[in-house]
Amino acid sequence: MMRYFMFLLVMLVPFEVFALSAEDIMKKSQAAFHYQGRDFKARVMMKLINKGGQERTRELAMLRKNYGEAGGEQKFFMYFFQPADVKDMTFMVNKYPGRDADRWLYVPAINMVRRIAAKDKASSFVGSDFTYEDVSGRDIADDTHSTVREEKTSGRDCYVIKSAPKAADVDYSYKLSWIEKANHLPLKEEYYDRKGELYRVFTAEEIKDVKGFPTVMKRSMKNLQSGHRTEVSYLKADYNIGVEDALFSERYLKQPPKKWTE
Repeated sequence: MMRYFMFLLVMLVPFEVFALSAEDIMKKSQAAFHYQGRDFKARVMMKLINKGGQERTRELAMLRKNYGEAGGEQKFFMYFFQPADVKDMTFMVNKYPGRDADRWLYVPAINMVRRIAAKDKASSFVGSDFTYEDVSGRDIADDTHSTVREEKTSGRDCYVIKSAPKAADVDYSYKLSWIEKANHLPLKEEYYDRKGELYRVFTAEEIKDVKGFPTVMKRSMKNLQSGHRTEVSYLKADYNIGVEDALFSERYLKQPPKKWTE
């Protein structure tokens, strides 16, 4: 009788209570943050704000398409509308499971397509506090993950996961991620430098439902050492719109179709 009671208890308790490892949680977070839907499009406003409060604004269109399951092959395309110094600039990423992503940047001022080397993935993305890798996501297998604790942040129940890079290819020794239990989106991330000091903080500031997908509509990244921060807002966003494979080509880096950038 006791054995039968224990069986019923196990069946009634959510399976995640027993099965979710830190790596499982990060995989679910990656799927929720970077892989929802078959494809995705957003009109993006990016504000670069210095320590004194002076702002620079960048506006762009971002498109993404998945090829397979979360964590698998994925492609990104971005087109910049303003300001004048980045107008018509484009950025493209091809992500592959288990190896470095391919990244290209078209700079219209010099009419040149430049490939972003793998070693530069931790560099600033167009002068912001986000890196190239922040934009397209980091491979889960590149880090060792452990569950630190469970706690609330912004009134939401979260797992707190520590992720330490396996290789010295980024400028932090580890990061802590607050992953919401309900939807697995990252609500906060803290990045610690090689001396173990906190130096960058990511915050998801607004989440909305878009076609049934919880979506971070506003986020920020702050560099505590420089006082500089970057705020990113989606002015509009949509999923499963039929993004064409042909968009992700060098040809369209120089002449992106208005159908997808407007």
